[in-house]
Amino acid sequence: MSAATKAKVGAVLVSSNGHTLYHLTTDTTGNSTCTGACAQLWPPLTVPAGTAPKAAAGLSGTLGTITRSDGTTQITYNGEPLYSYTPDTTSSDALGQGVGGVWFAVKATGSGAGSQSGTTPTTAKSGGYGY
Repeated sequence: MSAATKAKVGAVLVSSNGHTLYHLTTDTTGNSTCTGACAQLWPPLTVPAGTAPKAAAGLSGTLGTITRSDGTTQITYNGEPLYSYTPDTTSSDALGQGVGGVWFAVKATGSGAGSQSGTTPTTAKSGGYGY
């Protein structure tokens, strides 16, 4: 996991394949509420059980994991469960920003990165996944 600058969103967290990572504002710290059809559109960022997530040098914030209701291990950043967005098909996409007023790209913190998680919606369009 690292940071990248995306048009209209700024410095955000990205997966190992460069895809934007998101958080759901209705999640609570350590608890993912996106399951079923939601998790099909917004795949949780997961690792095998017992695996510690790793961040690129210079990225601050706390990485952790939670156990989802389906038993998978989801990565968290500062306690927020992380997701990708299926319509993001290229590493330059951040199409999930502001969707439904509850999905937002996770702002990266650390050297050369922005501040805390953003909550300002932008126009979302339809249109990755991986760790």
